[in-house]
Amino acid sequence: MSSDAIAYLSFDTVPAAKGAAVHIEAFVKVLATLAPVQLVTVSPTADVLVNPTNWPNVEHVAFPAIGPTLIHRVRQFRAQVRQWLQGRRFAAIHLRSIYEGFPIALEKDRWCDRLVFEVNGLPSIELKYRYPDVENDRELLHKLLAQEQVCLDAADLVVTPSAVTQAHLLSRRVPPEKIRVIPNGVDLHIFHYRAPLDWTVVPVRLLYFGTLSAWQGVDLAIRAVALVNQDFPVELVAIAAASKRQAIAAQHLAAKLGIARCVHLREPVSQPELVNQLHQSHATLAPLSLNDRNLVQGCCPLKVLEGMAAGTPVITSNLPVVQELGQPNQHFLAVKPNSVQAIADAIDRLRHTPDLATCLSRAARQQVETHFTWQQAGAALLQAYRAIGIGS
Repeated sequence: MSSDAIAYLSFDTVPAAKGAAVHIEAFVKVLATLAPVQLVTVSPTADVLVNPTNWPNVEHVAFPAIGPTLIHRVRQFRAQVRQWLQGRRFAAIHLRSIYEGFPIALEKDRWCDRLVFEVNGLPSIELKYRYPDVENDRELLHKLLAQEQVCLDAADLVVTPSAVTQAHLLSRRVPPEKIRVIPNGVDLHIFHYRAPLDWTVVPVRLLYFGTLSAWQGVDLAIRAVALVNQDFPVELVAIAAASKRQAIAAQHLAAKLGIARCVHLREPVSQPELVNQLHQSHATLAPLSLNDRNLVQGCCPLKVLEGMAAGTPVITSNLPVVQELGQPNQHFLAVKPNSVQAIADAIDRLRHTPDLATCLSRAARQQVETHFTWQQAGAALLQAYRAIGIGS
């Protein structure tokens, strides 16, 4: 393997209808303008897939990660990555998590000249939201923190999408000169603009998209729909990746509140279809909850940016990670976090203030065009790579 190549390794499935896959595609394609890229991801099947994406200057292999638990799946994936690495060495290896990254960080000098660790999420903080039983497992938490620290210490460059995450990394003793904050972006060719719908036409259609994870606050959205339906007809379409447990919980909540007919759970869709769904909706909801995942770890919520880009008014939580994306009441309605009444009041405000949706829509699109495109994120990533001697 040529020493000028870049390896991008991720314990994610690509392509897929989720934000992580969108992010990976944007970053890999821009890195491929710098050097040949070897992309390694998780196969959606039990088979090894070769070049499932077929992107220019990118060789892509997807290994299966199968097993009864996350630990089994991680171990299988790590073993296959290690075997794949034999006889290879790279100018840089780009990691997205400890799942694929920890063994490589332990032997960094064997595999690459530079190590890049992209911190979008940290298992020590967010794993408990997917697997509630691990929350009180102190031994597991200690192992997760230790593996994260090994990756952070070994990295020559740490990339993260949020200033909130940056602050957490600094508290973990990561040198500030190693960290680059590169926010998520939007492909404006896909997320084309359309003026908002007429709010006098009922039922008002609200859209949520993402996952049904607890930190997303989907239960708050469902409760707000129940509250608003007392005054005028509202329906909620939730396009979400969800476990069976999460889907059942959402359906039971809607039924308990007497609005089962108004809440529609749908499978994830492609980005072009997501844009179509946005343009068929009066507003999109991103009611991020008050928790350590959003307040300590941080994030850069793509659902907020993509709603803004499409011209669909966004109702979201007034959290620091949201404030990084724009101004409340100018680019979106940012409401008191964890407040069902505040979400309902924002919906009612849009319903009874005819010009507000149009003003938010236009300003939001301009904000994304100016600050949050994948072209801008890609340029920042290339600059960060060149700063550590890759492609300079």
